[in-house]
Amino acid sequence: MPLKFKRDKVFWTVGAQSIVINYFLGGFGPAQPLLRSDQGTSLTVAGLHGTAMGIAAIVAGFTVPHLVHRYGRVKTSWIGVNIFSIGVLMFVLGPGIGFTLPAAFLTGLGTSTIISNIVTILAQHYKSAAAIAIPQTNAIGSAGYVFGTLIVGLLAGTTLSWRFGLLVPLPIALATFLLSRDKNAQAHIPHEDGPQRGKLPAHYWFAFFGFFCSIASEFTITFWSAALLRERVGSTAAISTICIVAVGSGMAVGRWYAGNLLKRITVDHQLAAAISLQLISFMIFWGSHNLVASLVALFGVGLGISTQFSLSSVRLITLSNNKPDLAIARSSIAAGLAIGIAPFMLGVLGDHLGISRGYLMVPVLILFSLVITLWIPSKIDSLTA
Repeated sequence: MPLKFKRDKVFWTVGAQSIVINYFLGGFGPAQPLLRSDQGTSLTVAGLHGTAMGIAAIVAGFTVPHLVHRYGRVKTSWIGVNIFSIGVLMFVLGPGIGFTLPAAFLTGLGTSTIISNIVTILAQHYKSAAAIAIPQTNAIGSAGYVFGTLIVGLLAGTTLSWRFGLLVPLPIALATFLLSRDKNAQAHIPHEDGPQRGKLPAHYWFAFFGFFCSIASEFTITFWSAALLRERVGSTAAISTICIVAVGSGMAVGRWYAGNLLKRITVDHQLAAAISLQLISFMIFWGSHNLVASLVALFGVGLGISTQFSLSSVRLITLSNNKPDLAIARSSIAAGLAIGIAPFMLGVLGDHLGISRGYLMVPVLILFSLVITLWIPSKIDSLTA
């Protein structure tokens, strides 16, 4: 794996787009208890916001290849930013669930469209260095995740509405667009064969399921950790929300440094190590009744989660028989199913069994992703597509 790569305009533009969507996710996930309190809904109903985002990701899995074919990867990523921005405005301005559910769908659709193109843009631009470049752009996004969590948590303890903190990504998106425009860029010409299509190999679909389990465990943790923390240590909603910064901080550190620290280890072994760390840290968090221990464990969970998306994406592209756009678009379906089903199921289990017992579904998901990673190796140490 290459030791260095150049962080150029492409890298920083993609990094800024990652900040935009991760800031919202950082504020949205831990804000679930706040939203539920505002709307007076059950855990199950609140979990429908994750379901809406999941359905949106599935839709993106089918639409992105066609958008990329028609407009190219760069323009498609900005289409995603526009859709996302409309969803954010609806979420902030519409207090009732009749607004927040469709808003969650639009933010999810925009987010999935952006993420799909972030991966393929960097894979094409950096070639074998993408296995380091992708996590590092995600690390920049994690900074947005941390700030989103902090700002929403701080506003929750004031007389101001925490929702207005979610508007911060919009001026960042506009500034990034204006600064990144390239008047000399070549016009995109749709390929005469149409969008990438056809069958993907069986090994891809096994890895696809492992990716589903990985995303399911990540979003279940980020959506409901604040609720478990409130139950276990008796903290306020605002403090519990701010505490989820520990997850985002772990993700940021892992994404920035893991690629270089583990560059001599194969992609498969890096992913297996990350999943194992997530499992151990989560079990410590689940069993903890101490705030400090919970924070340390959540930081470890973030470290474990940090590189799973990028490494799984590298594996999926490699296992796709040279169909990167199709592979990443279809992986959005896995992410959509994970986001839509897992947090909702935990909400249902939380209503019937309590959030603590319901959370036992998480280590099962983590174990599935670990087994599949070891069972279906990509046998690569860098991205060659």
